[in-house]
Amino acid sequence: MPAHIVVGMQWGDEGKGRIVDWLSGKADIAARYAGGDNAGHTVRVGDETFKLHLVPSGVLYPNVKCVMGAGMVINPITLIRELNGLAERGIDISPERIHLSPRAHLITSAHRALDAARESQRGESAIGTTMRGIGPAYVDKTAREGVRVGEMVNLDRLADHVRERIEAANRTLTDQYHVEPVGVNSAVDELCKAAAFLTPYLADVSLEVYEALQAGKTVLCEGAQGTLLDLDHGGYPFVTSSSTLAGGALTGLGIGPHHVDRVIGVGKAFTTRVGSGPMPTELQDALGNELRGTGENPWDEYGTTTGRPRRTGWLDAVILRYAARVNGLTEMMITKLDILSGFEELKIATEYTVNGQTVRHMPSELNEFAVAQPIYETMPGWLDDIVDVREFNALPSAAQHYVERVEALAGVPVRLISVGPAREQSIEKKL
Repeated sequence: MPAHIVVGMQWGDEGKGRIVDWLSGKADIAARYAGGDNAGHTVRVGDETFKLHLVPSGVLYPNVKCVMGAGMVINPITLIRELNGLAERGIDISPERIHLSPRAHLITSAHRALDAARESQRGESAIGTTMRGIGPAYVDKTAREGVRVGEMVNLDRLADHVRERIEAANRTLTDQYHVEPVGVNSAVDELCKAAAFLTPYLADVSLEVYEALQAGKTVLCEGAQGTLLDLDHGGYPFVTSSSTLAGGALTGLGIGPHHVDRVIGVGKAFTTRVGSGPMPTELQDALGNELRGTGENPWDEYGTTTGRPRRTGWLDAVILRYAARVNGLTEMMITKLDILSGFEELKIATEYTVNGQTVRHMPSELNEFAVAQPIYETMPGWLDDIVDVREFNALPSAAQHYVERVEALAGVPVRLISVGPAREQSIEKKL
């Protein structure tokens, strides 16, 4: 009865969707457990590229059931658009294979307006949110005022509750932020129309996952964002509003820890970040631009959800060790090793200097993390193009040594290496 949990080891955008797609070939259920449409998972199959925001990445395998758990916040308009887009490309989106937990919470247009207003008011202290309404929706959930997905089965109750919450949000928008209110009637009508489409997809996801595990089936639990964006254990306040760690899968799906036998960390071969906050290894020079790419290629470092250019830098092994510890990783999967081809030398941050002291572990206080200076170890690079390599031993020796050094620094074995965006551009490394 195995549950496999996939988490990001950095600040998100590590390529989890591509890894979940690869793992889904041997799964029975793919389950999203937290976050909302602020996540962007890109999967490439052959010549086709799929960009997913809410539906689990396993949807591209016809025999895999896909579920969205209670820990999520759902923009129903985005979900419907995503489902219809998949159907237009020949993917089965029937309610028989895709389920949505009634315990998840709905995102309204008022949540999005509040998100934008709060971010604007922060000015130079802006967090860098996607302004998709994620934070305000989780605020309502925590305050026990949120609108749950299950309320869609009763349109009168849904309309009353949504109207009440929109009116309350409008008072905040006009009185505190001095911006235009959201249209109440249009917001209510929008959600009621969405309810008619989505109601057939509602199911007790927790029970479904539990029964699958009891029957010996494999459940692949897909997180959103990355370890350093976790609400409790990330670089607060520059974080998301949910649990991005492996523990979030247990609460978000409603399963016990004894079901879990693999916790898989996904990390890029270098480091990227979107939004504000400290990033010790950031490169604001030509090398950083070279890592980012021009944006002409979907594989370049621009956000799937926002389109914003990502901040780039050398690999930070300090945060990889931190991610391994707080998630209890059993293995790692490294993405985008191919991007490092062509660099004559590479650097890995192995420790930091913080206020004159050498530290091996990530500081828990943001003010210390903000002044952390990386201590680099330099390694030889490689010039060979590796996108067609499919065996670890066929990689250039410098690339092999780089992966092995990452394993040693993180304290976790590497099982898979991606050398391109396509599903087949993968190297399985024997543990």
